[in-house]
Amino acid sequence: MPRTLLSTVNAMESPTALLTRREMQSWRIQQLEPSALREPDRFTDPPRLTIKGGHLPASLYFLARSFQSNQNHELPKTWIYDQMASRLSELIEEVDTVKVDRDEKREILTMIVKHRDATEHPADCLSDGTLRFLALSLIELDDKTSGLICLEEPENGIHPGRIPAILKLLQDIAMDVEEPMESDSSLRQVIVNTHSPRIVHRVLEESLVIAELREIVKGNARFKGASFSCLPGTWRTKVGEEVPTVALGDLLYYINPYKGKPRQGQKRRVMDREDIQRYLPFNDPEE
Repeated sequence: MPRTLLSTVNAMESPTALLTRREMQSWRIQQLEPSALREPDRFTDPPRLTIKGGHLPASLYFLARSFQSNQNHELPKTWIYDQMASRLSELIEEVDTVKVDRDEKREILTMIVKHRDATEHPADCLSDGTLRFLALSLIELDDKTSGLICLEEPENGIHPGRIPAILKLLQDIAMDVEEPMESDSSLRQVIVNTHSPRIVHRVLEESLVIAELREIVKGNARFKGASFSCLPGTWRTKVGEEVPTVALGDLLYYINPYKGKPRQGQKRRVMDREDIQRYLPFNDPEE
């Protein structure tokens, strides 16, 4: 529909609907695409990260320049770049510095990552996971980015051993509601969807919501719709008596490795190795 109730409402008609519209206007769906993240920027490009991750160099350059103009003298002028490098080193240990190269002749801005061996890697040579991590690090540093930030499968392109680093970054982007709020703090919430057991293992229990497709009956009508369940004993179950909770069996698919029997006549899988089997405590119910 080209127009909805929320698109035409004003404070006189319905202040609640107006507040709802303003809240929804603050939502950001970041569908970070490596092709967009790799692109250099012209001097005239807007310093604002797009939905797909475009204008990453311009956004970082503008943020660093803004900090230098209004800096606290106790911090170095390169503080923004230093923070980006420090965060990226949690993903790639050999990272030394992150910077934006300013080509005056071509009027081009290019993202550069320098390693400890002095080799420099422009954005078009970086991995997909590294580029996404840089974009999220920029969002975390930019205090003007606020509202609800939605991400799809943030583990894409990330080495399994670096999943804790990406989760820590996402938690740092979001505001901790249990911490006192400063006057210049940004109200930020992060929602991600994932199919990765490594993500499910490590998120806070109160943050986990399981989405399932279930049959819904209303009157004589039957249809399928999304159903959202939480873990028993978390704050969500205290909101109302009819809040659905996830069945333990459904959750075990994500939090436990399964110990299956080697299949006869077929090539051996990784999980069929004897040296691995002894560490897998549960049997696969599908075998």
